[in-house]
Amino acid sequence: MVQENPADRIEGDLPELEEFLDNGELETLRAERDEFRDKFMRALADAENSRKRADRDRREAEQYGSTRLARDLLPVYDNLQRALQAIPDENRTTAAGLIEGVELTLRELTNVMTKHGVTPISPAVGDLFDPQQHQAMFEAPLPGTKAGQIIQVMTEGFMLYDRLLRPAQVGVSSNPG
Repeated sequence: MVQENPADRIEGDLPELEEFLDNGELETLRAERDEFRDKFMRALADAENSRKRADRDRREAEQYGSTRLARDLLPVYDNLQRALQAIPDENRTTAAGLIEGVELTLRELTNVMTKHGVTPISPAVGDLFDPQQHQAMFEAPLPGTKAGQIIQVMTEGFMLYDRLLRPAQVGVSSNPG
């Protein structure tokens, strides 16, 4: 009579195994099985953590990978704004075509930046200074204002999604409360 190999029938802990193995061997096999199960579960958890980390890194690269390009475009935006502000009122009618071209270019640049998650931080005079979004370039006492109020805006700031790309540069009142 051909005996069946017990290894072919192992499904969990079978009491028939005790017939073929002494107690020490059975305990050794159980310990080894538990060790392999533990290693397998750890490897599975590690693989899942690696997958999640890779997904997060990929999303961040997609969202924030253009940070350097966006920062490099900000001076172009600033220069177009300055060009529009520098035109004297008496020349606005004679240079209407040029002004319209600069405004259209600025609008297109703004649309492209917005499409890629770059949004302006545009504080107004009288707003409270927020160190998370503003950079104080100077402090000056200005009658009629309270300490911490913005008294002048030099340049707009920008956010890239939820990250600060560049703080708005502002002047702040130093009047005592």
